[in-house]
Amino acid sequence: MSNAIEEKTKGIITQVIGPVVDVEFPAGQLPEIYDALIIKNAFEDAENPDLVLEAQQLLGDNRVRSVAMSRTDGLKRGME
Repeated sequence: MSNAIEEKTKGIITQVIGPVVDVEFPAGQLPEIYDALIIKNAFEDAENPDLVLEAQQLLGDNRVRSVAMSRTDGLKRGME
């Protein structure tokens, strides 16, 4: 196994409720439970602008429920 970050499929945020973020992916390209999901440049004003989410639950309909590892203010539905 490699330690490098693996570039995978892009998803779309469908819901944000506090630290819980639901993300929809193309059919057949869901991440595994506990995989990291990275939202690039989520915080323009921060030293580290990326937000890391951890996949926690497969919801069906190609959606994944995840938990944010830091703040989620500024996230909105439709973000990639």
